[in-house]
Amino acid sequence: MPLVRIDINVGRSPEQVRAIADAIHDAIVAEYGIPSRDRFQIITEHRPGQIIAEDAGLGFERTTGVVMIQIFTQAGRADAAKRALYAEIAQRLEAVGVLGRDIFLGYMENGAQDWSFGFGRAQYLTGELGVPEAS
Repeated sequence: MPLVRIDINVGRSPEQVRAIADAIHDAIVAEYGIPSRDRFQIITEHRPGQIIAEDAGLGFERTTGVVMIQIFTQAGRADAAKRALYAEIAQRLEAVGVLGRDIFLGYMENGAQDWSFGFGRAQYLTGELGVPEAS
């Protein structure tokens, strides 16, 4: 059920873009135990200069291979589960060629009332979908 936005610079092959998306999704499936077809991702490629990701005081510089990730999901997961997810995403992205210093992730939580999967209904509230339990 997470909605994942992935922003990258242009220049990767379609296979590389898919590998990045798959790595992120597979990490979420592995860590949160969601169904594998519970996949909602938006991938946006940007021209040079349209992603600005500078040093936040950690002492490293990012490359043009930066991957900006936003995860929108329901509230309730423990901080330890989130940290495990971040580590799993980094490990899987590294396996497809993304440097650890090039990963930036923002995690936003919301509630069951904040989702509609179509037809103008809040399916978690109407009972059409069961509310996922936090892991």
